[in-house]
Amino acid sequence: MSQGARGEEGTPARRLSADERRSQLVDVALHVFAERGYTATTMDDVAMAAGVTKPLLYQHFDSKRALYLELVDAVALDMVEAISRVAATAEGPRQQVEAGIAAYFHLVASRQAAFRLLLGSDATGDPELSGALRRVEETVVELVDTLIDAGLEPEHRRLLAYGVMGMAEQASRYWLENPSTGPAGAKEGDRTAMEAEAARMARRIADLAWAGLRAVHRD
Repeated sequence: MSQGARGEEGTPARRLSADERRSQLVDVALHVFAERGYTATTMDDVAMAAGVTKPLLYQHFDSKRALYLELVDAVALDMVEAISRVAATAEGPRQQVEAGIAAYFHLVASRQAAFRLLLGSDATGDPELSGALRRVEETVVELVDTLIDAGLEPEHRRLLAYGVMGMAEQASRYWLENPSTGPAGAKEGDRTAMEAEAARMARRIADLAWAGLRAVHRD
């Protein structure tokens, strides 16, 4: 509801604070970018979807590029916080790997627009924007690196972290678009079933990752 509108009972709607408005704009923009892609989306599209004027949108973001970069940073932060939180409570290396992958898939299920933004971005031809997407990947890889405790050399461990991250990313890409079992085929509002399927997918990928990690040679 735009500023100055009235509530259901005719009372003036509460004006959003600057932080609340910015948060609202980021949330709306995330869904617009995820649906239309970076190139096809305009600031007019975002303003219209948010129910605000374009000048108001520009009060918060200087450009479409600035808005997109903030979205990418926000998604990366959410991902790192979620994986770190569950991994910190895991009892051992096996549980850490499974918990980290489970957190990743649960984020995919609960924040589909965010992952469509990252996985399906058409902004990779732009050096600055593609660099932002790579930083998301590198940030998560660094976190996964810490979960691989196998007495390996740093470069060896980092290579494996990229491998684990690649498996999770490609599996989530397939899962997002799979109409039979993934979110694309889930009934509207059937969050419980979606979360259960996310957990099942996470276990499968964690089994594969852990089986591979156990067979790793230190040389």
